[in-house]
Amino acid sequence: MSFWEFIVDAVYFIAAILFILGLKRMGSPKTAPRGIKQAGLGMLLAAIVTLWHPDMQAGFGIYFLMLLAIAIGGIGSWVVGQRVQMTAMPQMVAIFNGMGGGAAAAIALIELYSHSAWHHGGTVLTLAVLGGLIGGVSFTGSMIAWAKLENRMGTPRLPSQHWINAAVLVVALLIGLIIILSSPGAPFWVTLFMLVALALGVLVTNPIGGADMPVVIALYNALTGLAVAFEGFAMQNPAMIVAGTVVGAAGSLLTFLMAQAMNRSITNVLFAGFGVEDGAEAEGPEGEMKSVEPFDAAASFAYADSLIIVPGYGMAVAQAQHKLWEFVQMLQKEHDVDVKFAIHPVAGRMPGHMNVLLAEAGVPYDLIHDLDEINPEFPNADAALVIGANDVVNPSARTDQSSPIYGMPILDVDKARETYVIKRGRGAGFSGVQNALFFGDNTRMVFGDAKQVCADLAAGLKEL
Repeated sequence: MSFWEFIVDAVYFIAAILFILGLKRMGSPKTAPRGIKQAGLGMLLAAIVTLWHPDMQAGFGIYFLMLLAIAIGGIGSWVVGQRVQMTAMPQMVAIFNGMGGGAAAAIALIELYSHSAWHHGGTVLTLAVLGGLIGGVSFTGSMIAWAKLENRMGTPRLPSQHWINAAVLVVALLIGLIIILSSPGAPFWVTLFMLVALALGVLVTNPIGGADMPVVIALYNALTGLAVAFEGFAMQNPAMIVAGTVVGAAGSLLTFLMAQAMNRSITNVLFAGFGVEDGAEAEGPEGEMKSVEPFDAAASFAYADSLIIVPGYGMAVAQAQHKLWEFVQMLQKEHDVDVKFAIHPVAGRMPGHMNVLLAEAGVPYDLIHDLDEINPEFPNADAALVIGANDVVNPSARTDQSSPIYGMPILDVDKARETYVIKRGRGAGFSGVQNALFFGDNTRMVFGDAKQVCADLAAGLKEL
């Protein structure tokens, strides 16, 4: 091993450590910013040392194109990251994740078109083909997930959709086998293989309901990592192998945890089509929603000893987190109310969505609790306030065996002495399932835009 090869391997090793440490720090909102910077530094080191790799035999033109691509991607991501609203963060995650899958697919194409994958043996060739397949599916699947979250498309379902998907998958695998068994070259089969992989991503994601998009995004994140790892093996690049493996493992774990939080299996998410009528009015409990004005709700909160707040996507849409925190601070300082926040694992449109919003508003981390921690406290709480959440607080998940969400773990807000729900209208949630909580004897609805209602709650406190 030459001196430069030793330096390259050493830097890759350091980058791998930074990837792992960064991912570990992302497990807590307190340390997440530092973890992102550490992982980013690892990727920067890996990119720089790759450009100086002893095996790199590229002219000025190739280096210029690589640096230009890095500049375009880096500057574009920076601009988008600065401008994107928190409500659109899930869409951005889907887009950027899809780009990772697309990059892995592009690497596979280069490896196969240039014949280099055949030079490393059958195992590496097989991994290159699998990486291309998974990357292509992740790319187009993530694009469809983005379109659904952005409300740019519905949930079309073809007749015998699952049989069509299975047939396309078999075709993709057969073409991949032909490539592996053929002599170096076969550009026709390589091109056809990638087109089928891209089509498979569209077909698989099309029939999945919008309510399952958070799980789908996590799944495609795992697939992107797996594709990158496979292409790392094909290119003999340790940094890609480590980064892809870490992302794939973390994404897989997150996918299973989110499915578990919904009491659903991954196969059920992919094939059941739950929530295909996103936000539609649905049959459900009958009765009357009892509404109150913000001033009346504020008075109840002011005289309560304890209040548990459950944020949901409606809070994100209204960007109400700052007004909510102002209201909570008034309750704490002027009325000595014990306030806590309860976060469901699948609240919002992506993992950690609500945590990020509350952190952005300055809510201390020790006030934010997950489902298992907070549920035992609801029966002793004087009041619960739900802001734009729906399915994650629906008691039908506990009581109605005919409900599509039966068995899903929920936040037990209905067990509080009084429950108030801020909601824009009377429609069903993202899954299309009507919420029995809204008709409960101890539930009062405060209709209106969440941001305005929170401002009215604060104004009501001032009048007391």
